[in-house]
Amino acid sequence: MTYVIEMLEISKSFPGIRANDRVTLQVEQGSIHALLGENGAGKSTLMSILFGLYQPDAGSIKVRGETVRIASPNTASALGIGMVHQHFQLVQAFTVTENIILGLEPRSGLCIDRKAASARVRALSERYGLRVDPDALIEDISVGMQQRVEILKMLYRDAEILIFDEPTAVLTPQEIHELVGIIRRLAQEGKTVLLITHKLKEIKEVADTCTVLRRGRLAGTVAVAGTSEAQMAELMVGREVSFHVAKPPARPGPVLLQVERLSVRDAKGLPGLRDVSLEVRAGEILGICGIDGNGQTELIRGLTGMTEPDAGRILLQGRDITGMGIRRRTDAGLGHIPEDRQKHGLILDFRLDENFVVHRYDRPPFARAGVLDTRAIRANAERLIQEFDVRCGQGGATEVRTMSGGNQQKAIVARELDHSPAVLIVAQPTRGLDVGAIEYIHQRIVDERQKGKGILLVSLDLDEILDLSDRIAVLFGGELVGLVDAAATDANELGLMMSGSVRRTG
Repeated sequence: MTYVIEMLEISKSFPGIRANDRVTLQVEQGSIHALLGENGAGKSTLMSILFGLYQPDAGSIKVRGETVRIASPNTASALGIGMVHQHFQLVQAFTVTENIILGLEPRSGLCIDRKAASARVRALSERYGLRVDPDALIEDISVGMQQRVEILKMLYRDAEILIFDEPTAVLTPQEIHELVGIIRRLAQEGKTVLLITHKLKEIKEVADTCTVLRRGRLAGTVAVAGTSEAQMAELMVGREVSFHVAKPPARPGPVLLQVERLSVRDAKGLPGLRDVSLEVRAGEILGICGIDGNGQTELIRGLTGMTEPDAGRILLQGRDITGMGIRRRTDAGLGHIPEDRQKHGLILDFRLDENFVVHRYDRPPFARAGVLDTRAIRANAERLIQEFDVRCGQGGATEVRTMSGGNQQKAIVARELDHSPAVLIVAQPTRGLDVGAIEYIHQRIVDERQKGKGILLVSLDLDEILDLSDRIAVLFGGELVGLVDAAATDANELGLMMSGSVRRTG
């Protein structure tokens, strides 16, 4: 059989970690080939080698049967290989067309031929059903549309082998559905797609073949149609994985968080959250769901002190915290797992052990008489790394920027759950995590509920909302349109409320 890509016995090491250990990957022309593995299993490293971002320590690569050395992304592009990274590589102040043609600007004399470039971008967009406005500014379009711009960058460069790194990690359910259709169309046009993902449902929906990595080694390659999600999960983590959240019946206690007629403006200064009232009780999980952009971000920012509300009150354990800053709210018993781990969750240039104590570095046991106790800080890091299985090459000394997105997320979850606040605001807690890590994080959230904590869970994943929540509040257009018991609703009803078609409380 002839393969369009063969990566044979590839090995790659970084300080303290062997990311790939004699991995072989063989991909057929025109197929959709998924690459599955836990956080830190070596998936992105392997694809970065194929794209020329890293050089392998050992092994060889064949493209269309010929052995090649991919020295840089320019070499990969010349071979017809393109890559959409998990964190997009776009200039926010540039237009769609300017981003796509960057480095390959068509000329008309001494000037860039913007008209010709825009026409080609529009033609590619229409051919693949991407529906992108070539003249829109990147800063004005949605995350899902920005991803389409990244796809167009590859197609503009005539890429035939397309690598997608965790493409659905930041997308809404509707955008995910549309992306699946785009990937199918690319394969139908003869493109070969390599899909790095943790999401088993998406693999079953779109992929032909799946290669599984476990701790840097090849665990197996399977035909997706003949392999169940449970079998792929077990191959990935080396044990049977439960897809059911073990959750005893809720026994709600007193109100811990009371939100009274809260209104918050969005990043553009427009009303984002309007007159919303909620209560979170001890020993319960209140889920917040809605299509992305319908007030969830503004609710979180208002509650955590990142944005000053226009109106309303926030009471934490009966104490008015509306005018408090972020640090004082944390000290008062409010925890926060943010939706944007890199912007609001971590200090990327700090070490992992330093990130674990950002809320408590100035008090015992991490500081005494104004002096940091580095031994206590390191011991705390090693405990959390072990307990939450955070994969990092140099332990607590690892620079957080160098960690995979999933392991960055596990570090934030570890930090916030460890200091066990009275009320925990949890936004997209399992975004970018593999099934084994999701299983563990879900159980830890339920454990906090069983300890009598109040949990406010914000997620775009309806399965996560339904599995974890005791009650569910639905936002549409910045307003509360539904408040229901989780056991008395389903995805269809929630979907109708999320679209504004139905209102229900009770």
